[in-house]
Amino acid sequence: MKVAMSREQTPHRNGGSPNQPGVSAPFTASDLPIDDEGRIYHLQVGPGDIAPDILLVGDPGRAELIGDGFLGDIELAHEHRGLATVTGTARSTGRQATIISPLRTTVTTSGMGPPSLEIVANELVALNEIDLNTRKRKAEYQRLHIIRVGSSGSLQASTALGTPIITTYAIGLDNTGLFYEAPYPDETCERLERELGRLFTGSMNADSRFHGKIRPYVSRAEPNVVRALVEASARLGVNTKQGLTVSAPGFFLPQGRPISRMEPSIPDVDKVLGEFDPHVDGQCIENMEMETSFLTHFLGGLGYWAGAICPAIANRREDTFTCTYQEAMEDAIRVALLALASLRSDRAQPMLADGMQA
Repeated sequence: MKVAMSREQTPHRNGGSPNQPGVSAPFTASDLPIDDEGRIYHLQVGPGDIAPDILLVGDPGRAELIGDGFLGDIELAHEHRGLATVTGTARSTGRQATIISPLRTTVTTSGMGPPSLEIVANELVALNEIDLNTRKRKAEYQRLHIIRVGSSGSLQASTALGTPIITTYAIGLDNTGLFYEAPYPDETCERLERELGRLFTGSMNADSRFHGKIRPYVSRAEPNVVRALVEASARLGVNTKQGLTVSAPGFFLPQGRPISRMEPSIPDVDKVLGEFDPHVDGQCIENMEMETSFLTHFLGGLGYWAGAICPAIANRREDTFTCTYQEAMEDAIRVALLALASLRSDRAQPMLADGMQA
């Protein structure tokens, strides 16, 4: 799937507008760091090392596990700055009943939280869109499909530990996404931002230093990715739930874990969000983690397809946690790989950078 680009665009600093090919000067060395071997700086991988179908995980150990257990014909296995990247071929879901066509796949580490993910996501996009030799954006490139597979905490008492949750919309509590002017993908995102802004302000003490200053942004998982994940889970017999995901900028107080001696600015933020009715097809805010909102906001704004499937390894309403979630994680990996294969076999028309079909 190639992304066709139009050159009828006003030049933007160092390489054209964010969605368009470079029509001015190449990207500078300080804007786009490349090492002395021609590799992008943080991932330390080069052109051709990354497949357009990508699993994104937070734990570098999980990236290595997927490489060892789910990919064959390994082309690349590299680690730098704690970011493990493996590229190989996914030949099957791991169950004899469902065999998929061989799919060149990359699994890479996002690290923990939106700031780390912001670096990795930008470098994946740069490797796809920019010629590192000329430092100019290519005229066309493939559409990326990226699915996050990670752990999360459930906000609903009815969700059993180990249940993989497929994200439909993502609520970002971080400010990383606020630096990227992605348009609203639909009216639901715009409405939820207004409602959640009021909810957060009303849930804070009036004398809080940050009263009225914490305002979530909302992004949407690509509907085609959601559909592919739902269909793949049905084919594999994996029981999943669909719902909204909250991405927090940290693990403890930003997710309502009051283990420090400091008072929270939003008391019981996990309960506040879990009880909120988003009015989205009968869904709830199902889970809380730290990466999905920026992933779907950033990649969706660029016309790429992104989504997430994250098993719940804690239940915040029941105050339970499991360390034995490996089987649930492997089920989620199989579902994500089958979904990627389904998406890549889609013969839809090439799309423009704004997400429209050509």
